Amino acid sequence: MTYPTAVREAARVIAIEAARAYVANIRPIDLTNPRVLVGHLMAAETLLMDIVTAHDEPTATDRAAE
Repeated sequence: MTYPTAVREAARVIAIEAARAYVANIRPIDLTNPRVLVGHLMAAETLLMDIVTAHDEPTATDRAAE
């Protein structure tokens, strides 16, 4: 699906800011607790997948260039 450029850019900014906010709110991690580590890794993976998705979907400008 093609989204207007402004909508796609907003989605990109939101995805990146969500990742930044998550990282900013991480307290010191107990490296001896595997459950905490797995939870942080899963959350980080989800945020990175959102960033990739936001950058992979074409915008109206991208479609016009083709």
